[in-house]
Amino acid sequence: MSRLEEIASSLEDTTLDLEDALKLYEEGMILAKECTEQLKGAELKITELKNKLLNDIAN
Repeated sequence: MSRLEEIASSLEDTTLDLEDALKLYEEGMILAKECTEQLKGAELKITELKNKLLNDIAN
């Protein structure tokens, strides 16, 4: 996450050339995708744990 913040800050630099900006943008998109996948995995795990707990309580 901190790397994404670094990339965003670097992309705000008006002296950054286009090639470097594109490389940073690509890296940022890859990191954002990885973060999204991790969040989806965590969300699924929370849902599974919640369902298990509700099932255990019901029985």
